[in-house]
Amino acid sequence: MAIRKIVEHPSPILSRPARPVTDFGKGLQSLLDDMYETMIEADGIGIAAPQVNEGVRAAIVDLGEGQEPIWLINPEVVATGGTDTDVEGCLSFPGLYGEVERPYSVKVHAQDRDGSWYELEAEDYEARAILHEIDHLDGVLFDSKIIRILTEEELEEMAAEGEEEQ
Repeated sequence: MAIRKIVEHPSPILSRPARPVTDFGKGLQSLLDDMYETMIEADGIGIAAPQVNEGVRAAIVDLGEGQEPIWLINPEVVATGGTDTDVEGCLSFPGLYGEVERPYSVKVHAQDRDGSWYELEAEDYEARAILHEIDHLDGVLFDSKIIRILTEEELEEMAAEGEEEQ
């Protein structure tokens, strides 16, 4: 496993739709391991292959909290419901945070690391993270969805409030 360099905006690979994964062999497994290590090192909760300069439809979401990582290979959104606006950031946009409106719930059809198909339903923050990563695979960047950019002061206030709640 290796920590890879995270591709930052405006790299062209971030704006291109990724190609489907067809080979679930050692190369993909190595890529997924590298992506996971890179995401953890960067203190992220999700990462897509284009963010490590690989143009394939592979992404990971890991909210921690004792849950297993969600491996999203060739994911397709089957259904969405409701709407929610919350703050997002992105490893490819260091220092940029903004309010983004997304569906509150999502149903996804995807493949696991071994190529097995599965369906997943998620809500709230988990749905937001999954949709953010699927957008990466479609070449859609979160800065195009920002309703309002947050200032440094607002971010500091949010962080302080979060510490008080713990």
